Amino acid sequence: MATRLKNLSDHSNTKVPSGAPYRFGIIVAEWNPEITGALYKGAFQTLVDNGAVANNISTYYVPGSFELTSAADILLRQNTVDAVICLGCVIQGETRHFDFICNAVANGLSNVAIKYSKPVVFGVLTTNNQQQAIDRSGGKHGNKGDEAAITAIKMADFSVTLNK
Repeated sequence: MATRLKNLSDHSNTKVPSGAPYRFGIIVAEWNPEITGALYKGAFQTLVDNGAVANNISTYYVPGSFELTSAADILLRQNTVDAVICLGCVIQGETRHFDFICNAVANGLSNVAIKYSKPVVFGVLTTNNQQQAIDRSGGKHGNKGDEAAITAIKMADFSVTLNK
């Protein structure tokens, strides 16, 4: 969680392995495109900055955050990636729709990760308003996309290392 005490883009306190040996899938929700586009730029650049080969990063777009789960399932069924990064943004509205979508996506992505025994990273902002989303997609609290990319590298490395 980003707060004044933790910036989503600051990973100076942890060792990040090279992303060079791994293949990544990034699935981006098209809903709230100014936010998800910024998340994607952060994730892609962070992967490359940490050794991932650009040709080993595949990008896919889906209509909204709800569709991230089925897209991750379809992608992992192909067995072409070592980790999947799911990027989306759900902003609280006037109805309970927010709660249902956030719960469904979080649980769905968790289930897909377990089903395939591969990392599926939850890079979905669940904010109260647009400004919070801006602040967490490259604004004053960093970029959740950066955090998701670092998580994907670390979990891909963990998975491959453990399965050797």
